[in-house]
Amino acid sequence: MAEETLTIALEKVDFLPPTRVTDDTSVLTLKNLVFEPLLKWRDGKVLPALFSGWSRDHEGCHWQFRIRDGARFHDGKPCTASDILAFIDGILEAVDTFGMKWSYARYLADATLSAPDDLTISVSNPRPIADILDIFSEFYICRTAPDGTPTLGTGPFRVTDFEPRRRVTLERLDATAAPQRIVALAEPSAEARFSLMKEGQADAALNLERMHGKPDFDPAFDWGQAENTLSVMYYLNCSTGLFRHPQARLAVNHAVDSQAIVRDIFHGLAIPSSSIVSPFHLGMASAKLEPIAYDPQKARALLEEIGAIGTRICLRSPTFMPERAPEISAFVAGALEAVGLVVDVEIEEDRPEYARQIGRKEMGDMAIFDSSPHSTYRILNDKISSVTKAVWWQGFDDPQAEQLIAAANAAVAPEARETAYGKCLSHLRDNPPWLYITHPIDVFAARKGLNGLSIDHKGTLVVA
Repeated sequence: MAEETLTIALEKVDFLPPTRVTDDTSVLTLKNLVFEPLLKWRDGKVLPALFSGWSRDHEGCHWQFRIRDGARFHDGKPCTASDILAFIDGILEAVDTFGMKWSYARYLADATLSAPDDLTISVSNPRPIADILDIFSEFYICRTAPDGTPTLGTGPFRVTDFEPRRRVTLERLDATAAPQRIVALAEPSAEARFSLMKEGQADAALNLERMHGKPDFDPAFDWGQAENTLSVMYYLNCSTGLFRHPQARLAVNHAVDSQAIVRDIFHGLAIPSSSIVSPFHLGMASAKLEPIAYDPQKARALLEEIGAIGTRICLRSPTFMPERAPEISAFVAGALEAVGLVVDVEIEEDRPEYARQIGRKEMGDMAIFDSSPHSTYRILNDKISSVTKAVWWQGFDDPQAEQLIAAANAAVAPEARETAYGKCLSHLRDNPPWLYITHPIDVFAARKGLNGLSIDHKGTLVVA
């Protein structure tokens, strides 16, 4: 890539407060350019990043992480252990965009974090805590700049000009590499982002899968795509009503043709789900799972076994997040009615309130949602386990699943963790707590001849 300046069009341009963790692909793209995560997550594996290495005791209760040599913030201040401890303390005390306490405080409730020296972070826990690797991969260390914006990082690019929600200019620290500058433009409309490219005002545009119709993949541009780790799914109310029955939960998974949803609603830009996580999460490589087969006859037979034919259920949906939620919900309602259920669809216009309602367990019988953490541990802890009964848990209670989760949480070596989490995911495929739908495919386009651009499974645009 020989160009001095690369201009990219993103859905939004923002740097969130240091205590805010997000899965927004536009924000993550900027964060990965300006900041560094403590550790880098890649398809279920954890790699060095701001922490250049780590060690642990045999049991996995005591861990030490080493800050990479020469790590400095963009104002020249060395990055020290005290900076990292202060950053983590801020996250543990913070709340999310819906006013809910971050789960990280629960994960680390019994852990002691300390700094043996300026370049070392120590984590001690009474139980094995190998999942600290996943947790640390979500922490992007930053500081607040003199103008009050959280834009000081240790990454390869520094912020030189920032108009919140409009544009940002980044300058590369390495004067020998290209591009030397990146200009990111905020454009909420996917169609308008593509138009910026066609008009020559942008060199690349992200999240073009969100166009109203399928992208035309115009050969005048280079295109890239990747399956996203995000799961589009329905929480099933396992506390009251029909979905207390395992047969009913399995029945609705057989009743819905996820391949048809991929084809007709996502225009082919998605893949069907087979468990609570994507194919790129820890445990899925060993589990080797296939989606639950579309079989409406089996679905009806399972419902007949428990006397559920004719049962009226409430299906809840927001207008967005996940994308195309009303269309998916209309399709699912039709599929469930075809196997003998009576479905009332309830649309909530206020998306933040919808999330708060789901957190309060006000979900009807089923509610579409998007499950975004790339940590298998986090999804099990926050959404599945009846031991933690965390904010997104919807009443699923399966003693065998709890035994498998406990075994996975206790596993320490990478191979042991992969195998143990794979057993959890296999079991939850056979006894599903959710209605599994899809994992979207993210799409970007770039001007011909640009090299070094790619997209990862978190939807982040990567600039070499």
